[in-house]
Amino acid sequence: MSNKIETIDVNLHYGDFHALKDISLGIPENSVTALIGPSGCGKSTYLRLFNRMNDLIPETRITGKVLLDGENIYKIKATKIDALRRNVGMVFQKPNPFPKSIFENVAYGLRVNGITDKSFIEGQVEKTLHQAALWDEVKDKLKKSAFELSGGQQQRLCIARALAIEPSIILMDEPASALDPISTGKIEDLIFELKSEFTIVIVTHNMQQAGRVSDYTGFFYLGSLIEFGKTRKIFTNPSKQETENYISGRFG
Repeated sequence: MSNKIETIDVNLHYGDFHALKDISLGIPENSVTALIGPSGCGKSTYLRLFNRMNDLIPETRITGKVLLDGENIYKIKATKIDALRRNVGMVFQKPNPFPKSIFENVAYGLRVNGITDKSFIEGQVEKTLHQAALWDEVKDKLKKSAFELSGGQQQRLCIARALAIEPSIILMDEPASALDPISTGKIEDLIFELKSEFTIVIVTHNMQQAGRVSDYTGFFYLGSLIEFGKTRKIFTNPSKQETENYISGRFG
């Protein structure tokens, strides 16, 4: 299986703070990779490398290579960053629907990217709501406000919104931490189904969730990648003592 994303000797500083330390890691295509570790260990910072969202934080310095389909995304021209972010969808910890209708939430990215074909937009909205396992629940109320949906439905709507512009990568930062167990289960089922079409990287504090949804797991600690491998091995037979200590609940 080829790597969709690869980082080589990546270091990231926020001012004087060394947030990521010599991270080299390959993320296989059409897989789910979970990033685990205690709060402040660098996993969300690492996730934000792939759509260059760390660029928005003052005094950020990055060295090393971040390759997406073999291209170093930190060497691309500024004019191509928008295209990069279209290719790398993002779903945040808390559902953040726009103050628009359910339909317009999903259509938003298409309109922003200059698509005006009404039938194409309608088709894409329906397709991505199906992909997000939400169509049957909202098909009769597409003109209603997204805020009328439950928290779990809002998060699946945000996933549909990310899918609408047809990215190849989806980043998820704690996508179920604000949801109830039933909604969490639906998001996890959705992640499992989407990996056949997308490369998914998920940050989670929930190790059971990482074990359920991911193919690969990376354990971060104090800005370093301690261990990376197939999820089953990481959870049952880790190579590093720090990984075993974290997974067994001895710290974190």
